[in-house]
Amino acid sequence: MSHATVTHNAAAQRFELTVDGLLCEATYRLKDGVMWMNHTGVPPALEGRGLASQLVAAAVDHARQHGLKIKPVCSYVAVWMRRHPEAADLVA
Repeated sequence: MSHATVTHNAAAQRFELTVDGLLCEATYRLKDGVMWMNHTGVPPALEGRGLASQLVAAAVDHARQHGLKIKPVCSYVAVWMRRHPEAADLVA
């Protein structure tokens, strides 16, 4: 598993990291204190490294630190949330 640094690009409403020059992202829309997580994207060349999981974990940490809830619209985020019961209290 790679451990690149995830950054929060608030202006673009996404969490991102770049590996081997390729952008990975988890996007959201913020509305009424809820992060609507709507897309997680990892280029095919980088799949299987746990990068999408790192992005969602960073989003969950951000939500917890800022008193936000998460609405997992993206299927990957929904599965991640089910696999991490410690984040269940954040589901909107």
